[in-house]
Amino acid sequence: MTDRALVVVRAGALTTVQDRGRPGHAHLGVSRSGALDRPAAALVNRLAGNSPDAAVLETTLDGCAVRARSAVTVAVGGAPCPVTVGGRPAPWGAPVRVPAGEVLEVGAAVAGVRTYVAVSGGVAVEPVLGSRSTDLLSGLGPPPLTDGTALPLGAPTAPPARLDTAPQPAPPAELVLRITRGPREDWFSPRALSDLTSGTYRVSPASNRIGLRTEGPTLRRSRPGELPSEGMVLGAVQVPPDGHPLIFLADHPTTGGYPVPAVVHPADLASAAQARPGTPLRFVPVRRR
Repeated sequence: MTDRALVVVRAGALTTVQDRGRPGHAHLGVSRSGALDRPAAALVNRLAGNSPDAAVLETTLDGCAVRARSAVTVAVGGAPCPVTVGGRPAPWGAPVRVPAGEVLEVGAAVAGVRTYVAVSGGVAVEPVLGSRSTDLLSGLGPPPLTDGTALPLGAPTAPPARLDTAPQPAPPAELVLRITRGPREDWFSPRALSDLTSGTYRVSPASNRIGLRTEGPTLRRSRPGELPSEGMVLGAVQVPPDGHPLIFLADHPTTGGYPVPAVVHPADLASAAQARPGTPLRFVPVRRR
């Protein structure tokens, strides 16, 4: 293997390779996948001198550590966290040079959930259906990282950004999700839909890349029976039999048999990716234009 590679020293709770995903394959049963916090992934790529579609590392809560086989430039963003290179403090949210043989340590997030690590040249694992993203539901793409894994890197295409630090939005203290009406709103009573937009929910610890689960008021259907499986989209608010709304994220299934009374505005999904368990959550209705 070329010396342009990273070797995983500490994989962390869940670290995956992600890029902008594989759109256009829902008819094959393949969801988009890709980075959950897309603006954060795009920013670290820009800081490292990469194209927007370069693959990055997405960590979950406790970060990761990697050793560079050759000198590389990295940028760490998304959820704020301590960063060290060779045991010495390094900046978060800015380009950092990692000499050959040194270890980049991405520490536990001090706020938010997911931290992103871009490396000059991008992570160059083999693409599947045009993307290098790990899809936890379908199993497409590279598996989650494990200690000792070697990740090949592409050749740098541009110099890193010239700046001291780049501002990034703070993870939400309260998650506010704008919603429009879903295709199965008529499966719920007006009271249930009022509860959805007036009740206070919290992010459940059972959330993952497939969906953000909630704790709070349950939504009761206005009609019994089963709904035939139908297409699902990113941001769909699905209500399973327990009545607790579930927001589909990047690794969501492309079909489902539970009713969808609402859909979350796409611009709000990056905040959902950074909402920790226990974060207060409100659904705010907006009209389609």
